[in-house]
Amino acid sequence: MSKTDPGNYFEDFRLGQVLAHATPRTVTVGDVALYTALNGPRFALFSSDEFARSCGLDGAPIDPLLTFHVVFGKTVPDISLNAVANLGYAEGQFLRAVYPGDTLTATSEVIGLKENSNKKTGVVYVRTTGVNQRGEPVLSYVRWVMVRKRDAAAEIAEQKTPDLKSALAASDLVVPAGLDVSGYDFALAGAPHAFEDYEIGEKIDHVDGMVVEEAEQQLATRLYQNTAKVHFNQYERAKDPSGRRLVYGGVVISTAKALSFNGLQNAGLILGINGGRHVNPYFAGSTVFAWSEVLDKALIEPGIGALRLRLVATKDQPCGDFPDKDAAGAYPAEVILDFDYWAAVPARG
Repeated sequence: MSKTDPGNYFEDFRLGQVLAHATPRTVTVGDVALYTALNGPRFALFSSDEFARSCGLDGAPIDPLLTFHVVFGKTVPDISLNAVANLGYAEGQFLRAVYPGDTLTATSEVIGLKENSNKKTGVVYVRTTGVNQRGEPVLSYVRWVMVRKRDAAAEIAEQKTPDLKSALAASDLVVPAGLDVSGYDFALAGAPHAFEDYEIGEKIDHVDGMVVEEAEQQLATRLYQNTAKVHFNQYERAKDPSGRRLVYGGVVISTAKALSFNGLQNAGLILGINGGRHVNPYFAGSTVFAWSEVLDKALIEPGIGALRLRLVATKDQPCGDFPDKDAAGAYPAEVILDFDYWAAVPARG
Protein backbone atom coordinates (compact mmCIF):
# COMPACT_ATOMS: atom_id res chain seq x y z
CA MET A 1 0.00 0.00 0.00
CA SER A 2 1.44 3.33 -1.07
CA LYS A 3 1.96 5.90 1.68
CA THR A 4 2.10 8.83 -0.75
CA ASP A 5 -0.86 10.69 -2.20
CA PRO A 6 -0.86 11.55 -5.94
CA GLY A 7 -3.94 13.77 -5.54
CA ASN A 8 -7.36 13.31 -7.07
CA TYR A 9 -7.89 13.11 -10.82
CA PHE A 10 -11.15 14.05 -12.49
CA GLU A 11 -12.61 10.53 -12.42
CA ASP A 12 -12.02 10.33 -8.65
CA PHE A 13 -14.66 12.98 -7.89
CA ARG A 14 -18.35 12.27 -7.27
CA LEU A 15 -21.31 14.62 -7.04
CA GLY A 16 -22.17 15.26 -3.40
CA GLN A 17 -18.76 14.11 -2.20
CA VAL A 18 -17.58 15.99 0.91
CA LEU A 19 -13.84 16.47 1.39
CA ALA A 20 -12.44 17.35 4.82
CA HIS A 21 -9.15 19.11 4.13
CA ALA A 22 -6.03 18.48 6.20
CA THR A 23 -3.71 20.81 8.11
CA PRO A 24 -5.49 23.40 10.27
CA ARG A 25 -3.74 26.76 10.02
CA THR A 26 -3.39 29.34 12.80
CA VAL A 27 -3.06 32.76 11.17
CA THR A 28 -0.54 35.01 12.93
CA VAL A 29 0.77 38.55 12.75
CA GLY A 30 3.78 37.01 11.02
CA ASP A 31 1.53 35.87 8.18
CA VAL A 32 0.11 39.38 7.97
CA ALA A 33 3.59 40.92 7.80
CA LEU A 34 4.68 38.53 5.06
CA TYR A 35 1.45 39.07 3.11
CA THR A 36 2.06 42.82 3.28
CA ALA A 37 5.67 42.41 2.15
CA LEU A 38 4.68 40.23 -0.81
CA ASN A 39 1.62 42.14 -2.05
CA GLY A 40 1.94 45.67 -0.69
CA PRO A 41 -1.62 46.41 0.56
CA ARG A 42 -2.02 49.71 2.43
CA PHE A 43 -5.62 49.68 3.67
CA ALA A 44 -5.71 51.23 7.14
CA LEU A 45 -8.26 48.85 8.65
CA PHE A 46 -5.87 45.90 8.24
CA SER A 47 -2.69 47.86 8.98
CA SER A 48 -3.43 49.42 12.38
CA ASP A 49 -4.94 47.99 15.55
CA GLU A 50 -5.68 51.52 16.73
CA PHE A 51 -7.46 52.45 13.50
CA ALA A 52 -9.51 49.24 13.67
CA ARG A 53 -10.44 49.92 17.30
CA SER A 54 -11.63 53.39 16.31
CA CYS A 55 -13.99 51.52 13.95
CA GLY A 56 -15.44 49.39 16.74
CA LEU A 57 -13.35 46.24 16.18
CA ASP A 58 -11.13 44.44 18.69
CA GLY A 59 -8.06 45.12 16.56
CA ALA A 60 -6.93 44.90 12.98
CA PRO A 61 -8.68 41.94 11.33
CA ILE A 62 -6.96 39.72 8.79
CA ASP A 63 -7.34 41.03 5.25
CA PRO A 64 -10.22 38.99 3.77
CA LEU A 65 -8.06 38.01 0.81
CA LEU A 66 -5.46 36.50 3.15
CA THR A 67 -8.28 34.51 4.78
CA PHE A 68 -9.42 33.43 1.32
CA HIS A 69 -5.94 32.29 0.27
CA VAL A 70 -5.34 30.32 3.47
CA VAL A 71 -8.68 28.50 3.13
CA PHE A 72 -8.09 28.00 -0.60
CA GLY A 73 -4.66 26.53 0.12
CA LYS A 74 -6.21 23.87 2.38
CA THR A 75 -8.26 22.61 -0.58
CA VAL A 76 -5.50 22.24 -3.16
CA PRO A 77 -4.14 18.76 -2.26
CA ASP A 78 -7.64 17.27 -2.56
CA ILE A 79 -9.09 19.31 -5.43
CA SER A 80 -6.52 20.92 -7.67
CA LEU A 81 -3.19 19.18 -7.18
CA ASN A 82 -3.60 17.82 -10.72
CA ALA A 83 -5.23 20.94 -12.13
CA VAL A 84 -4.57 22.42 -15.52
CA ALA A 85 -5.93 25.78 -14.36
CA ASN A 86 -8.28 27.35 -11.85
CA LEU A 87 -11.13 28.82 -13.89
CA GLY A 88 -13.41 30.94 -11.76
CA TYR A 89 -15.19 31.87 -8.53
CA ALA A 90 -18.75 32.66 -7.47
CA GLU A 91 -21.01 33.13 -4.43
CA GLY A 92 -18.16 34.11 -2.11
CA GLN A 93 -19.31 35.34 1.30
CA PHE A 94 -17.07 36.56 4.12
CA LEU A 95 -19.22 35.60 7.08
CA ARG A 96 -17.11 36.59 10.09
CA ALA A 97 -13.95 38.58 10.72
CA VAL A 98 -10.74 36.60 11.28
CA TYR A 99 -8.12 37.89 13.73
CA PRO A 100 -4.51 36.91 14.41
CA GLY A 101 -4.55 33.78 16.54
CA ASP A 102 -7.61 32.28 14.86
CA THR A 103 -7.23 28.76 13.44
CA LEU A 104 -8.83 27.96 10.10
CA THR A 105 -9.95 24.63 8.68
CA ALA A 106 -11.90 23.87 5.51
CA THR A 107 -14.27 21.38 3.91
CA SER A 108 -15.53 21.23 0.33
CA GLU A 109 -18.55 19.65 -1.35
CA VAL A 110 -18.44 18.62 -5.01
CA ILE A 111 -21.45 20.36 -6.58
CA GLY A 112 -20.67 19.90 -10.27
CA LEU A 113 -18.73 17.76 -12.73
CA LYS A 114 -18.38 18.30 -16.48
CA GLU A 115 -16.06 16.21 -18.64
CA ASN A 116 -14.38 18.07 -21.50
CA SER A 117 -14.79 16.87 -25.08
CA ASN A 118 -11.11 15.88 -25.30
CA LYS A 119 -11.77 13.20 -22.64
CA LYS A 120 -8.43 14.14 -21.05
CA THR A 121 -9.71 16.72 -18.57
CA GLY A 122 -12.88 17.83 -16.83
CA VAL A 123 -14.18 20.71 -14.76
CA VAL A 124 -14.84 20.18 -11.04
CA TYR A 125 -17.12 22.60 -9.16
CA VAL A 126 -16.80 22.76 -5.37
CA ARG A 127 -18.35 24.79 -2.58
CA THR A 128 -15.75 25.37 0.12
CA THR A 129 -16.45 26.51 3.69
CA GLY A 130 -13.76 27.77 6.04
CA VAL A 131 -14.41 27.74 9.79
CA ASN A 132 -12.54 29.05 12.81
CA GLN A 133 -11.50 27.19 15.97
CA ARG A 134 -15.02 27.61 17.38
CA GLY A 135 -16.58 25.96 14.36
CA GLU A 136 -18.02 29.28 13.16
CA PRO A 137 -18.08 29.72 9.36
CA VAL A 138 -15.86 32.60 8.28
CA LEU A 139 -15.94 32.11 4.50
CA SER A 140 -17.93 30.25 1.85
CA TYR A 141 -17.30 30.27 -1.89
CA VAL A 142 -17.66 28.25 -5.08
CA ARG A 143 -14.80 27.68 -7.47
CA TRP A 144 -14.35 25.56 -10.55
CA VAL A 145 -11.13 24.08 -11.79
CA MET A 146 -10.01 22.06 -14.81
CA VAL A 147 -8.48 18.78 -13.63
CA ARG A 148 -6.63 16.11 -15.60
CA LYS A 149 -7.99 12.58 -15.95
CA ARG A 150 -5.75 9.72 -14.92
CA ASP A 151 -7.26 7.54 -17.66
CA ALA A 152 -8.83 9.16 -20.72
CA ALA A 153 -11.04 6.07 -21.17
CA ALA A 154 -12.55 6.31 -17.68
CA GLU A 155 -16.33 6.73 -17.77
CA ILE A 156 -17.90 9.57 -15.78
CA ALA A 157 -21.21 8.24 -14.53
CA GLU A 158 -22.92 11.41 -13.33
CA GLN A 159 -22.33 14.95 -14.54
CA LYS A 160 -23.91 18.27 -13.66
CA THR A 161 -23.19 21.97 -14.14
CA PRO A 162 -24.45 23.87 -11.09
CA ASP A 163 -26.74 26.87 -11.33
CA LEU A 164 -24.86 29.71 -9.63
CA LYS A 165 -25.82 33.28 -8.83
CA SER A 166 -24.43 35.85 -11.25
CA ALA A 167 -23.91 38.14 -8.25
CA LEU A 168 -24.69 38.33 -4.55
CA ALA A 169 -27.46 40.71 -3.54
CA ALA A 170 -26.57 43.50 -1.14
CA SER A 171 -28.80 41.73 1.39
CA ASP A 172 -26.46 38.70 1.25
CA LEU A 173 -23.53 40.72 2.61
CA VAL A 174 -22.39 40.35 6.22
CA VAL A 175 -20.74 43.29 7.97
CA PRO A 176 -18.14 42.31 10.62
CA ALA A 177 -19.64 42.34 14.11
CA GLY A 178 -19.03 45.63 15.88
CA LEU A 179 -17.96 47.62 12.83
CA ASP A 180 -18.85 51.28 13.43
CA VAL A 181 -17.46 53.89 11.04
CA SER A 182 -19.22 56.92 12.56
CA GLY A 183 -15.80 58.25 13.62
CA TYR A 184 -13.94 57.10 10.52
CA ASP A 185 -10.73 59.05 9.99
CA PHE A 186 -10.55 59.66 6.24
CA ALA A 187 -7.19 61.45 6.53
CA LEU A 188 -5.50 58.47 8.18
CA ALA A 189 -7.17 56.15 5.69
CA GLY A 190 -5.59 58.07 2.83
CA ALA A 191 -8.43 59.78 0.94
CA PRO A 192 -11.73 61.63 1.55
CA HIS A 193 -13.84 59.53 -0.82
CA ALA A 194 -16.99 58.10 0.78
CA PHE A 195 -19.91 56.03 -0.50
CA GLU A 196 -21.62 59.11 -1.91
CA ASP A 197 -18.58 60.03 -4.03
CA TYR A 198 -18.75 56.96 -6.28
CA GLU A 199 -21.13 56.68 -9.21
CA ILE A 200 -22.40 53.55 -10.96
CA GLY A 201 -20.54 53.24 -14.26
CA GLU A 202 -17.51 55.17 -13.01
CA LYS A 203 -14.13 53.79 -14.03
CA ILE A 204 -10.94 54.33 -12.03
CA ASP A 205 -7.43 53.86 -13.38
CA HIS A 206 -5.32 52.85 -10.38
CA VAL A 207 -2.23 54.23 -12.17
CA ASP A 208 0.49 52.32 -10.33
CA GLY A 209 2.16 49.15 -11.56
CA MET A 210 3.81 46.30 -9.66
CA VAL A 211 6.02 43.46 -10.88
CA VAL A 212 5.60 40.04 -9.28
CA GLU A 213 8.97 38.33 -9.24
CA GLU A 214 9.37 34.56 -9.37
CA ALA A 215 10.68 34.37 -5.80
CA GLU A 216 7.75 36.46 -4.52
CA GLN A 217 5.06 34.33 -6.11
CA GLN A 218 6.75 31.16 -4.85
CA LEU A 219 6.89 32.56 -1.30
CA ALA A 220 3.30 33.77 -1.43
CA THR A 221 1.97 30.46 -2.71
CA ARG A 222 3.91 28.55 -0.06
CA LEU A 223 2.56 30.95 2.59
CA TYR A 224 -0.91 29.65 1.75
CA GLN A 225 0.34 26.02 1.67
CA ASN A 226 -0.89 25.76 -1.90
CA THR A 227 0.87 22.75 -3.43
CA ALA A 228 -0.50 22.81 -6.99
CA LYS A 229 2.07 21.42 -9.42
CA VAL A 230 1.54 24.18 -11.99
CA HIS A 231 3.10 26.68 -9.58
CA PHE A 232 6.10 24.68 -8.39
CA ASN A 233 7.06 21.73 -10.56
CA GLN A 234 9.30 23.05 -13.34
CA TYR A 235 10.05 19.49 -14.51
CA GLU A 236 6.34 19.05 -15.32
CA ARG A 237 5.89 22.60 -16.63
CA ALA A 238 8.75 22.11 -19.11
CA LYS A 239 6.37 19.81 -21.02
CA ASP A 240 3.87 22.69 -21.43
CA PRO A 241 4.20 24.95 -24.51
CA SER A 242 4.97 27.90 -22.23
CA GLY A 243 7.66 25.97 -20.40
CA ARG A 244 7.06 28.14 -17.32
CA ARG A 245 5.37 27.86 -13.95
CA LEU A 246 2.03 29.65 -13.66
CA VAL A 247 1.68 32.29 -10.97
CA TYR A 248 -1.11 31.35 -8.53
CA GLY A 249 -4.16 33.40 -9.50
CA GLY A 250 -4.63 34.53 -5.91
CA VAL A 251 -1.31 36.37 -6.14
CA VAL A 252 -2.71 38.31 -9.11
CA ILE A 253 -5.91 39.09 -7.19
CA SER A 254 -4.02 40.35 -4.14
CA THR A 255 -1.60 42.38 -6.25
CA ALA A 256 -4.44 44.02 -8.18
CA LYS A 257 -6.38 44.68 -4.97
CA ALA A 258 -3.30 46.30 -3.43
CA LEU A 259 -2.95 48.52 -6.51
CA SER A 260 -6.63 49.52 -6.19
CA PHE A 261 -5.77 51.44 -3.01
CA ASN A 262 -5.00 54.39 -5.28
CA GLY A 263 -8.59 55.45 -5.90
CA LEU A 264 -10.39 53.06 -3.53
CA GLN A 265 -8.52 53.82 -0.30
CA ASN A 266 -11.64 53.39 1.83
CA ALA A 267 -12.96 50.25 0.11
CA GLY A 268 -10.47 47.69 1.38
CA LEU A 269 -12.94 45.49 3.24
CA ILE A 270 -14.21 42.82 0.84
CA LEU A 271 -17.63 41.48 1.85
CA GLY A 272 -18.40 39.19 -1.07
CA ILE A 273 -17.04 37.70 -4.29
CA ASN A 274 -19.55 37.67 -7.15
CA GLY A 275 -17.32 36.12 -9.75
CA GLY A 276 -13.84 36.02 -11.14
CA ARG A 277 -11.89 34.74 -14.11
CA HIS A 278 -8.20 34.32 -14.75
CA VAL A 279 -8.69 35.13 -18.40
CA ASN A 280 -5.07 34.79 -19.57
CA PRO A 281 -2.07 33.16 -17.90
CA TYR A 282 0.32 35.30 -15.92
CA PHE A 283 4.00 34.51 -15.55
CA ALA A 284 6.37 36.25 -13.15
CA GLY A 285 8.34 39.24 -14.40
CA SER A 286 5.54 41.21 -16.08
CA THR A 287 4.23 44.41 -14.52
CA VAL A 288 0.67 44.22 -13.19
CA PHE A 289 -1.63 47.23 -13.64
CA ALA A 290 -5.30 47.52 -12.63
CA TRP A 291 -8.48 49.47 -13.11
CA SER A 292 -11.93 49.27 -11.49
CA GLU A 293 -15.50 49.91 -12.54
CA VAL A 294 -18.35 50.64 -10.13
CA LEU A 295 -21.12 48.21 -11.13
CA ASP A 296 -23.59 48.88 -8.32
CA LYS A 297 -23.88 50.44 -4.86
CA ALA A 298 -26.17 50.03 -1.86
CA LEU A 299 -26.48 51.22 1.73
CA ILE A 300 -26.39 48.11 3.89
CA GLU A 301 -26.25 49.56 7.43
CA PRO A 302 -26.43 53.07 8.85
CA GLY A 303 -23.19 54.75 7.86
CA ILE A 304 -21.94 51.75 5.85
CA GLY A 305 -22.35 51.40 2.11
CA ALA A 306 -21.24 48.70 -0.28
CA LEU A 307 -19.76 49.14 -3.73
CA ARG A 308 -19.96 46.38 -6.28
CA LEU A 309 -16.65 46.67 -8.07
CA ARG A 310 -15.19 45.07 -11.14
CA LEU A 311 -11.40 44.83 -10.84
CA VAL A 312 -9.52 44.22 -14.09
CA ALA A 313 -5.78 43.49 -14.07
CA THR A 314 -3.39 43.59 -16.99
CA LYS A 315 0.22 42.61 -17.65
CA ASP A 316 2.63 45.14 -19.16
CA GLN A 317 -0.33 47.33 -20.18
CA PRO A 318 -1.12 50.58 -18.31
CA CYS A 319 -4.86 51.00 -17.86
CA GLY A 320 -5.45 54.59 -18.90
CA ASP A 321 -7.61 53.41 -21.81
CA PHE A 322 -9.31 50.71 -19.68
CA PRO A 323 -8.41 47.63 -21.78
CA ASP A 324 -11.42 45.32 -21.82
CA LYS A 325 -13.12 42.47 -23.66
CA ASP A 326 -14.58 43.13 -27.10
CA ALA A 327 -18.20 42.88 -28.23
CA ALA A 328 -17.79 39.13 -28.69
CA GLY A 329 -16.51 38.73 -25.12
CA ALA A 330 -12.88 38.09 -26.08
CA TYR A 331 -10.16 39.67 -23.97
CA PRO A 332 -6.87 41.05 -25.27
CA ALA A 333 -3.85 38.98 -24.28
CA GLU A 334 -2.76 41.68 -21.82
CA VAL A 335 -5.80 41.19 -19.55
CA ILE A 336 -5.13 38.58 -16.86
CA LEU A 337 -7.97 39.02 -14.34
CA ASP A 338 -11.62 40.04 -14.30
CA PHE A 339 -12.80 40.03 -10.66
CA ASP A 340 -16.25 41.10 -9.44
CA TYR A 341 -16.68 41.79 -5.71
CA TRP A 342 -18.53 43.81 -3.07
CA ALA A 343 -16.57 46.06 -0.70
CA ALA A 344 -17.71 48.06 2.33
CA VAL A 345 -17.12 51.80 2.30
CA PRO A 346 -18.04 54.50 4.87
CA ALA A 347 -21.07 56.64 4.09
CA ARG A 348 -21.50 60.22 5.28
CA GLY A 349 -25.28 60.22 5.36
